[in-house]
Amino acid sequence: MPKHVHLISFLVACSLLSIPKVAHAQALIPHTLQLDPAKLEKQGLTLAQEAAQLAQFQQIDLALPRARLASQLAPKNDKVWLLLGGLHLQNREFEPALAALKKAQSLNPKNADVFFAMGSANFQQKKYDAAIANYQAGLKLKPNDPEALFDLGNAYYMQGKLPEAIAQYNQAVAQDKKFWAAINNIGLIQYEQGNADAAIKQWQTAVSIDKQAAEPLLALAVALYTKGDRQQSLTLGATALRIDQRYADVDFLKENLWGERLLSDTKKFLELPSIQAALQQQPAPQ
Repeated sequence: MPKHVHLISFLVACSLLSIPKVAHAQALIPHTLQLDPAKLEKQGLTLAQEAAQLAQFQQIDLALPRARLASQLAPKNDKVWLLLGGLHLQNREFEPALAALKKAQSLNPKNADVFFAMGSANFQQKKYDAAIANYQAGLKLKPNDPEALFDLGNAYYMQGKLPEAIAQYNQAVAQDKKFWAAINNIGLIQYEQGNADAAIKQWQTAVSIDKQAAEPLLALAVALYTKGDRQQSLTLGATALRIDQRYADVDFLKENLWGERLLSDTKKFLELPSIQAALQQQPAPQ
């Protein structure tokens, strides 16, 4: 499963920013410009809502300027800074992302989503110790968040701490029985450990939850082919690549945490004539 970035939940949360009532201004002194702080904050939060909505449609370039201005108009709102940090994070702009997130943290040390976002920033920079500390801090505040548990599992995975990774994935599934991504990643670990049968069961479970999940479907196809089940595996593999052709790219698979054993078997699988034919029938990925 892709190295998860914990963004969607707090972008949605930021889209629900409350807009305070505007205080009635005092009588104006003639010829003097009066700036109403409450009115400015309301404008800032409106801009933040617009930015969050744009972000949900992946229009990050349009969202960022609104979020920056929102942070100036509503500088004491931690959700606005969280939103700004999340947008920078989506653009892989890690320094401004962390600066905004630290500001959010200073305003509200008990906002778990800030810690989760900081963990994502550090994870993407391969600073796994820092990411683990961030995720753990956030989970102290929001202990049953399945996405954060999954993210923590991925950080342990990247450090080679496989029992710890599996424990976090299992906790994520305990909180959300349909969280197939965590089930999928348990399969990735089991396959690398030489336990193909256990991995196959994990991927079968993941596919039963979401039949359009290309990743476990392709992994299952490769594992079955390696065990000798040629006919079923070729059908499953062609279906997976029809759903998402990116999984024919070995570099993309590495980004999705596929290990060396599975990658080696997948390379052979992708070279099969029937799989090559299936790929040629598909349009190139956007």
